[in-house]
Amino acid sequence: MTKKPYGMICPITRACEILEPRWTIPILVALWAGNSKFNEIRREIGSISPALLSRRLKELEALGLVERVEDRASGAVDYIRTEAAIALEPVLEMLARWGLRFIKAELALCTANASSMMWKMRSMIDTDALPPRRVVIQFRFADEGLAYDTYWAVIQPGAKVEICTSIPGFEVDLYVETNVPSLLGIILGRTTIARETDLGELFMSGDALLARTMDRWLPVSEYTDVGEIEQIPDVRDWAAARRRYSVAAEAH
Repeated sequence: MTKKPYGMICPITRACEILEPRWTIPILVALWAGNSKFNEIRREIGSISPALLSRRLKELEALGLVERVEDRASGAVDYIRTEAAIALEPVLEMLARWGLRFIKAELALCTANASSMMWKMRSMIDTDALPPRRVVIQFRFADEGLAYDTYWAVIQPGAKVEICTSIPGFEVDLYVETNVPSLLGIILGRTTIARETDLGELFMSGDALLARTMDRWLPVSEYTDVGEIEQIPDVRDWAAARRRYSVAAEAH
């Protein structure tokens, strides 16, 4: 973190100097979500190289926000938040709510990463709202340029939700065909299952009960209690939105 400091005495700008470098907040959010292993953190974040993640973790450790814990017997390493990082939770929660309310939906969703979203879905799916048996849900995305366009969620009683990128070998109960921004928009309260279905952006087939109760086993984010949330427009141009995002990012 060698960026020239602001030179101001305001505590907000001091905090920004620590938190604004790229990937800092996503790493803290990944730790907040319960990921402690290096590969877990990387999968949660998505588009970060192993070398950069390693460097950022070392920097956060030096800043007193992350503690590296090594099991000398097994060599396993965990990264955990310090008291200083835990104290940031209310700030990050408010930031999430601000983003849902004031950031344009197309801008917020246009660069969504399918792999990160599906990895996050392990903790999103409410297993109590599903039948008490093994349930397999296939998600197929129509987006271009994805590393994987098909994922399978395997939910079994008493076990953690598994997300697979290869056929799991079980019969599929529900097929979900959509695109990444639409599904993430549903999760974030920026649209609804009914609306995406009517617009032809979401199609489900297979177990009728699972399709009918999708809003129960895949509930919206806990941050959607902010009131009016910027919604995805009916007419979307995700490619144009990505171009606008790229121009804005390059300007900074």
